[in-house]
Amino acid sequence: MASDGTKDGTQRVLPGERHVVRDMDLATKLVTLDRCLVRAPLTEAVSTSAGTASLGMLMTLVDVGASEPALATCRPDWTATQDLAVHATGWLAEGPVVVDTRLVRVGKKMIVVAADIYDAHGMDDFDELQTAIGESKSPGIQRAANGSGITLAGRGLLTFVRVPGTAVMGLDDHNPASWVGQVRHRGVQQPPDGTMFERMELRVVDGPGGVVELDRTPYVANNLGTINGGAQAVLIETAATAMRPELVATDMQLHYLSQVKAGPARTSGTVSRDAGDHSVVTIELTDAGHDDQLLALATVTLQRPPS
Repeated sequence: MASDGTKDGTQRVLPGERHVVRDMDLATKLVTLDRCLVRAPLTEAVSTSAGTASLGMLMTLVDVGASEPALATCRPDWTATQDLAVHATGWLAEGPVVVDTRLVRVGKKMIVVAADIYDAHGMDDFDELQTAIGESKSPGIQRAANGSGITLAGRGLLTFVRVPGTAVMGLDDHNPASWVGQVRHRGVQQPPDGTMFERMELRVVDGPGGVVELDRTPYVANNLGTINGGAQAVLIETAATAMRPELVATDMQLHYLSQVKAGPARTSGTVSRDAGDHSVVTIELTDAGHDDQLLALATVTLQRPPS
């Protein structure tokens, strides 16, 4: 396990060669300094039981796509995700998944990025995707009758807090501003075994209570030495789905409050609303190995999957 000591005596776990984000086989293109496109295949490994894209996967892609323009504009600072929200506008069931992120605000302490999430329906060329996204926003242009084109599946909003670049190890040459116009593939040569949830080694301790655990390992670590924000979203999605297994998580509002210092990260849930076609649950995330410190709060909406 790659790790190093920190000032408070805890060990900082660093990302491994095999990582949950790389296993999504994603590619990015920083179109301009304030816009990034992300593309990833929709496979069974990152799908729900209903065959739709996992909400945790979508939130991970939003996090990745938002970070490139954010980091390009704030160097030598680094960023940490503070708030992340994704709301579905439709079912994403074909793929590839495409996320279009754009800078909204760059401040001295905070950076805000908006995201549109699309089902590309088989289209994977970045130039074609960029054109199709532009056309989809033009009035009077509709998707072709043969099913080609793209459809909007969700929207997201992410807030980063700026942190000193000295908090991150081994990334002195990490300069997204030099990547404008480049397609960067972040995948692996061999497809991973099992689902994303299995590879993360999530442990459902109490399904009805929404208690699920995730260890702080190199597979889910980020460059700050804590659990990746997208991996935390997958953990929270798993907890919500364990509470309402007949439904699919479609919307999440996630507030990160502190970093995982020891682990495992452990969820607990309460039901806020049960209706005929949906449920709303509240999930708390704590650091079970660090005095149950509160890590994050999330509200998750789950709906009945398409028939």
